[in-house]
Amino acid sequence: MQDRKDPLTYKGAGVDISAGNEAVRRIKRLVAGTRRPEQIGDIGGFAGLMGLPAGVADPVLVACTDGVGTKLLVAIALDRHDTVGVDLVAMNVNDLLVTGASTLFVLDYIACDRVVPERIEALVSGIVDGCKQARCALLGGETAELPGLYARDHYDLAAFAVGVVERSKMLGPTRVRAGDVVLGLTSSGLHSNGYSLARKALLDPAHAGLSFDAPLPGDPAGRSVGEAMLTPTRIYEPAFAALRGMEHAPLHGAAHITGGGLLENPARALGDDLALELDLSPVVLPPVIAAVAAQGVGVRELLRTFNCGVGMLLYVDPAHVDAVRAALAAIGEEPYTLGRVVPRAAADVPQVRLSGAAWMHGAVEVE
Repeated sequence: MQDRKDPLTYKGAGVDISAGNEAVRRIKRLVAGTRRPEQIGDIGGFAGLMGLPAGVADPVLVACTDGVGTKLLVAIALDRHDTVGVDLVAMNVNDLLVTGASTLFVLDYIACDRVVPERIEALVSGIVDGCKQARCALLGGETAELPGLYARDHYDLAAFAVGVVERSKMLGPTRVRAGDVVLGLTSSGLHSNGYSLARKALLDPAHAGLSFDAPLPGDPAGRSVGEAMLTPTRIYEPAFAALRGMEHAPLHGAAHITGGGLLENPARALGDDLALELDLSPVVLPPVIAAVAAQGVGVRELLRTFNCGVGMLLYVDPAHVDAVRAALAAIGEEPYTLGRVVPRAAADVPQVRLSGAAWMHGAVEVE
C-alpha cells in the first residue's frame, strides 16, 4: 500500500465534528428560552421528551411538517440568516393552529454543505424567536453537514411541529356552517410562498431587473427589495390564543393562506356542501406583491400563488362576531370582514368566489 503523508480524516472529507460541537454549544443557551412546563430534560440527548398539558380531558395530538423554500436563496444571497428560522416555525405552527390546537414543540433539521457555527447560531436564533412567538418549545433538532450535496454555503431548513387540542374543541369542516362570517388577518408580505416567481419577477433582468439593495417600488416604508423579501412570516398564535376559551366557542374554523393562495386554501376548512364568497375590497395588496404583479403576473396566478395580503381566514359564528373582533382588537389585530360561508348550489359549482379588489378587474372563481 502506498504511503501517505497525511492520514485520511472525516474533516478532510468535508465534515468537521468540532465545528458541529461548537454550533451545539452556541445554540444551547438560545434553546433554553423556549422551555415549556411540560418539557422533560434538556436538549442534547438522543430524543426530546414532552408531557401533555394538564386539564385536557380528551387530548388529540396534531402534527405537521414544512420548510422555508426558495426564500432561503434570498437569505443566502444577502448573507443574513437570523430571520428565516421564524419562517420555518411559522409555516408549521400556522398550519397547526387551524385545527384548534396549541403548539407544544418544534423540532428542526438544518442541512448544509459545511457547519459554520455562527451561521447555525443565527439560524437557530430565528427558530427560537419563532418558538417564543408561538409559545412552544424547541425540543431538539439535527444539523447535518453534507459536503457535495449542497453548493458552497447553501443550506436547507425543515421542521415539524406537534400540538394538542381537546377533541370537543377541534376546528374545521365539521363545525363550519352556512352563515359563518369570514374575517381575514393581515399578512406581513410574501410570507414563505411563491419565491421562485417573486425572484424571477423582481430580480431577473428580463423583468424588473432589480437588485436586493434597490428600493422596493411603491413601498411607503422605504424598504429595499431584499428587506421586503426577507420580512418574516407572521405567526398567528396570539390571535388564536385570544379566541381560545371564549364563551360560546365562536371560532368554527380557519384557513392558513399558504401555497395555493386565496383560491385553493379557503375551501380546505369547508365541507363539500358549503362555499365561500369573499369581497377583497378592504384588503391592501402588500407592496412586494404589487411589485410582482406589475411585471405582468395575471390575477389568477397572483391569487393561487400568494396570500395577497391575507395570511389567515377565520370562520366565525355570526352571533358573536363583535365579541371576536373585540378580543382581536385587544391584542392589536384589526381583521378584515371579507364575506360569508354560503350553501353550495351544486357539486360542480366552485367553492370559492373572490371579488371586490380593484386590482382584480372582476370576480375570480376556483376552476
